[in-house]
Amino acid sequence: IAKLTNILCILLYVGRSTEIPVSQKREERLRKFRELHFKRNEARKINHQEVVEEDKRLKLPSNWEAKKARLEWELTEGQKKKECAAKGEDYDRVKLLEVTANDAERWERKKKKKNPDTGFAGYAEAQFRQYQRLTKQMRPDMDNYEKQREECGEDFHPTSNSLILGTHVPTKEGIDRMVEDVEKQIEKRSKYSRRRAHNDDADIDYINERNAKFNQKAERFYGKYTAEIKQNLERGTAV
Repeated sequence: IAKLTNILCILLYVGRSTEIPVSQKREERLRKFRELHFKRNEARKINHQEVVEEDKRLKLPSNWEAKKARLEWELTEGQKKKECAAKGEDYDRVKLLEVTANDAERWERKKKKKNPDTGFAGYAEAQFRQYQRLTKQMRPDMDNYEKQREECGEDFHPTSNSLILGTHVPTKEGIDRMVEDVEKQIEKRSKYSRRRAHNDDADIDYINERNAKFNQKAERFYGKYTAEIKQNLERGTAV
């Protein structure tokens, strides 16, 4: 009995020693509460900063990102130019060394896609552009090519002694293609034509409508150079 009593006393003492006091539990809860309160304040602060930044972004111009990227690129390029100048290197050459083959190929494709037409410069340039546009639309007919080669023989590649000038007769398909293309050109021009208001007080220096348009173009491009000559002719003081 004495041994059992001692064992029970030991167990009760151990159980009491492992129990957490009430004050310690309270301190643990207060500590967790303070941590949660601190995290809430941090989240509120971060949320407020995000709202302020979003409001700033909404007030910025629509192309601000593109402008910012452009300014950063210009700043980087300026620094690279200064570094190359300090080293005595050619900046353009250093820049080309950094271009990859894929980038160079992509730039070449973009250049080919661009329209070289920069406006009316002269009838010769306009005719040349028209010729290039028409030749790009043509597709070679290899069967007809071989047929003409057999028929002409050595005269297929004429020399100064060849007498086949004017002997070629175009095919019906070729004539139809030409007629179709001319009709398309006429239809396209008719869509872009517009009637200008006629000025009754303007000087009549043309013989028909086509000549009037030509004179207007000539006046637009060369009028400032011939103004003095016209004035001298009108006054009768031209040399």
